[in-house]
Amino acid sequence: MQEKKAYNPQAIESKIYEICQERGYFEVDRSKQKNFCIMMPPPNVTGVLHIGHALTFSLQDIITRYKRMDGYATLYQPGMDHAGIATQNIVEKQLLAQGISKESIGREAFIDKVWQWKEESGGKILNQMRKLGISPAWSRLRFTMDDGLKNAVKKAFVQWYEQGLIIQDSYMINWCTHDGALSDIEVEYKQNDGFLYHIKYPIKDSTQSLIVATTRPETFFGDTAVMVNPDDERYKHLVGKSIVLPLLNREIPIIADSHVDMSFGTGCVKVTPAHDMNDYEVGKRHNLPSLVIFDEKGILNDLAGEFAGLERLQAREHIVAKLQSEGFIHAIEPYQNQVGVCYRCGNVIEPYISKQWFVKKEVATKAIERINNGEAKFFPAQWLNNYNAWMRDLRPWCISRQLWWGHRIPVWYCVCGEKVASEIDNPTCPKCHATITTQDNDVLDTWFSSALWAFSTLGWGNTNATHQQNDTTHTLYHDEDLQRFYPNSLLITGFDILFFWVARMLLAGESLLGKLPFKDIYLHALVRDENGEKMSKSKGNVIDPLEIIAIYGADSVRFTLASLCAQGRDIKLSHAQLELSKNFANKIYNAAQFLLMYATQLRPQNPYFTDENLTFSTPLGRYMHSRLAFATKQLRHALDNYRFNDATSILHHFLWNEFCDWGIELAKAQKEAIFELGIVFKEGLKLLHPFMPFITEDLWHALSGTSLETSQSIMIATFPTDTTQDDYIEQEFTLIKDCITSLRRIKATLELGNTPIQQAFVRINTSIDVALLTLFVNKLAKVENLTILDSHAANPAECISDVGEVAQTFIALRGIDISAIITRLQFQETKLQKEITKLNAMLENPNFVKNAPQQVLEQNRTALQNAKDKLQKVQNELHTLQRK
Repeated sequence: MQEKKAYNPQAIESKIYEICQERGYFEVDRSKQKNFCIMMPPPNVTGVLHIGHALTFSLQDIITRYKRMDGYATLYQPGMDHAGIATQNIVEKQLLAQGISKESIGREAFIDKVWQWKEESGGKILNQMRKLGISPAWSRLRFTMDDGLKNAVKKAFVQWYEQGLIIQDSYMINWCTHDGALSDIEVEYKQNDGFLYHIKYPIKDSTQSLIVATTRPETFFGDTAVMVNPDDERYKHLVGKSIVLPLLNREIPIIADSHVDMSFGTGCVKVTPAHDMNDYEVGKRHNLPSLVIFDEKGILNDLAGEFAGLERLQAREHIVAKLQSEGFIHAIEPYQNQVGVCYRCGNVIEPYISKQWFVKKEVATKAIERINNGEAKFFPAQWLNNYNAWMRDLRPWCISRQLWWGHRIPVWYCVCGEKVASEIDNPTCPKCHATITTQDNDVLDTWFSSALWAFSTLGWGNTNATHQQNDTTHTLYHDEDLQRFYPNSLLITGFDILFFWVARMLLAGESLLGKLPFKDIYLHALVRDENGEKMSKSKGNVIDPLEIIAIYGADSVRFTLASLCAQGRDIKLSHAQLELSKNFANKIYNAAQFLLMYATQLRPQNPYFTDENLTFSTPLGRYMHSRLAFATKQLRHALDNYRFNDATSILHHFLWNEFCDWGIELAKAQKEAIFELGIVFKEGLKLLHPFMPFITEDLWHALSGTSLETSQSIMIATFPTDTTQDDYIEQEFTLIKDCITSLRRIKATLELGNTPIQQAFVRINTSIDVALLTLFVNKLAKVENLTILDSHAANPAECISDVGEVAQTFIALRGIDISAIITRLQFQETKLQKEITKLNAMLENPNFVKNAPQQVLEQNRTALQNAKDKLQKVQNELHTLQRK
């Protein structure tokens, strides 16, 4: 056997991945009877791998590999999203850099440019995913703009349209003057340091004015009323009268509405129905006109008088200056408020009345009922409350976008005035029977196609279809895919897209197919830095997954992310935790080298572990096999309930604490068990494989004397199923380990290190194979003579003792000089007592406690507790030694 060098993940990961993908291990094995399906949240075609992706994909792949090994036909569906706004912005900027506008080349040529960019530059993230070791069915890679999904989008739109669930109407919506219409959840709110402008509105036929406060003075051109609370005694007498708008001399009424907060500002508010969400509702209640004062690009129109032609935000300063010069500004004061901005470009959002396409909120009614009837489960369960809270206040979903890149709305307009929603292009008019050639100019919201992802990728809305990839024809889906894999088994994604994506998939699946699209929904938290801060470039705390993969290896990154993923808790990632996972990988690697070294000594011609069906005949082999069974039982339960952090703890405890720290250590006394331990370890590698696919693959073949190039992969091996424990052998080794640990504690107190002890005693209360106990204790505790005491026997004389969990041990002090040890401990005792006195004095000083920073106080309190703990330990050791 050739000795291997230190474990180097970079040397093996890409090679292993390529072989497994080429062999089709990631694809659906249709010979299996049980089915498992999970959908990759399709990342934007413009995106790159970030730490949130790394977490989502790692968790998805862990479950997929587990199910694949456990005998399921697994479909891990990959794909990309066309990212309408983001992608169009990228290509537009590229063209503008060349002095070309999209309008100058036209819609068709622009779309061609976008497809060209997508083929050349889009999808970089797919290759980055491979670095992480995820194993989706790459041959089924889908894109939300591919032909199959286009058909599904048209089918969904037409079906909802014909059911009256999609309508076109003029509503107040969120409007970005750069990107157009946005749904409510596409608006982000940011803290804004602005001003509150107090404007005088002259009362008609009076020398008095009403003072109205606003953060958006440029919108006063669209005011159609001033509003007060009907219970406000200050203004009751003015209700029904009029004011004259500054600069415009246009009269508008003073109205009363309970919507007004009397305590805010002066208690008078302007009403601008065309440019404020709340005012829009007020306007409908009071039949006020809605005056639109700027166009889709935010350019003020003729209603703004001399300011027509200016952009709304740029005009603000000029308008305020004019109002001041005319004496209409009462006061201007600094003011902080939340301002809605476009989630894509950061542009300030305007409430705007626009004719758009909407999905009515009634589309979600049955999905809400079914979720609350338990037909799908959230993990953690509290996300059901968040889902319900949002769905209770659901508004019509604005699905039309003023873009060229995306799924064009499948509505056609005939010259005769007829409007037709159609799954086919250029449909025949049902009224005049002419061929219709004019299609709606808008495209659908990107999330519309994403909402269909759970079933559109399975062929819904299509017949069998194929596509070309790398000069090879692949089947996109089969006739039975929808029946076999819908509903999907599980969805894993971040909680931050619960409403963007998850809720919309739930309503789409239920409404269009009559079934919720998932059985289980696991929502993980966001990855933050080690201090719990959100990662951002401005803070300089962003962790790049590709960089940490290069440093620590993909296995360590995956294991770390899973270990931090406790349900309902934030994920705080640090390099220290990554280092711990790397150490774990090294521990596993070194364990394999130790097994091979011992096996080579015992069987030089064939030192490999290939007899998977051997009988465990040695006591140590039986014991470690029993511990494997317990770990298997625990791990299966953790994975079946998506408790990823518990799963990593189980694996770490079994492989590091039980197998490496004890199993390998005990093998030094029973070398003939090494081949049984090797088989146990290989089964342990199967348990670990979903989390650490590369090191487990490498070590699996090293221990088997094979190579991946010529043998099957561990990833298609059978996941361990034996959960039967051997209670008797576990009881025996619990006692053996306790005796060894107890004797080692005494030796540590006596500072004997690895020095052999002449005489030791063990008192036990249960029956055990004395020869077995003596074998392991003598070897591992370095005892020359071990005496087993009866439970009723007196304590041996001139001994120091220790009480373990199930045994009491003694070491004879004859020939051991303990005076130097006592002197050292007494010195430590004196030093610690002085330290405790000093810290107590500081913390009992009121002036110190009052003036010291909180951090300093906490440091001192921690130091005091640590000193007390150390003193207690030293005094316990002195008490033990001074009794002898």
